[in-house]
Amino acid sequence: MNSIEKLPRARPYPTLRIEADATGDAHWIYMHADSGLGARPCFRTELMDDMWAYLSSITLRSDQRRQGRLRHVVLASDASAFNLGGDLALFSQLIRENNRDRLLDYARRCVEGVHHFHTGLGGDVRTIALVQGDALGGGMELALSCHTIVAEEGVDMGLPEVLFGLFPGMGAYSFLCKRVSPQLAENMILSGRIYSSDELHRLGVVDVLVPKGQGEAAVQNLVRQQQRTPHAHMALNAVRAISQPVGYDELMGITEVWVDTALALGDKSLRTMDRIVKAQARRSGLGAD
Repeated sequence: MNSIEKLPRARPYPTLRIEADATGDAHWIYMHADSGLGARPCFRTELMDDMWAYLSSITLRSDQRRQGRLRHVVLASDASAFNLGGDLALFSQLIRENNRDRLLDYARRCVEGVHHFHTGLGGDVRTIALVQGDALGGGMELALSCHTIVAEEGVDMGLPEVLFGLFPGMGAYSFLCKRVSPQLAENMILSGRIYSSDELHRLGVVDVLVPKGQGEAAVQNLVRQQQRTPHAHMALNAVRAISQPVGYDELMGITEVWVDTALALGDKSLRTMDRIVKAQARRSGLGAD
């Protein structure tokens, strides 16, 4: 990756591979750096801890931002999947324990993350999701929270939570409604259908579609284009926040509905979650009992 180097890190981020340019204006975050050890490519708490810690380290205070300095954060993955969504093993455990506080805490942390991406880490960052593998459930929500979704052809993306009686509660509806009609957003959520990246590009959900293997080059080109007009793109961040806001309170209100819905699920839904966890484990090379 031209002009990109490994970023010196003050602390380890075991679940992330971080690369940045010499100026610190472009940060590439590869999730699931521990996938080679068999870790499931979902939002485990370890991944969430590392992502939030790193994002906090590169988020600038308002007095640190310079007029005309546009930065980029690119979200990608070192696993074969972009992200398979929430930690269903944890969900199943907390639902069985009727532990609302811990489930709400998990959901709140997810909301804080997607809201931070959506607002451009305070306004001076353009966020890009580079989807080169499946993005399901919370993985698709994360991509939707970014300013731009770049996807390679033939990738599967969708919101399958209805299969176990739930809905995607960390921003999917709010973010989808900024890209498609509310009617289509509801249909996508309630059908649980998995779409190809090609289909989502035609629908306007995916912004840039490129052939397999060309995703990184496409993102590099996009970053270069946007850096030619930094003032305009920073202004559009502000315009977007005014014209198409997705507020933190909105996201939190929806995720509380999600928590209460999750806690009402019965044994059939929980068994379905367990089967999906086993399938994810097999996919990650962990095996399953």
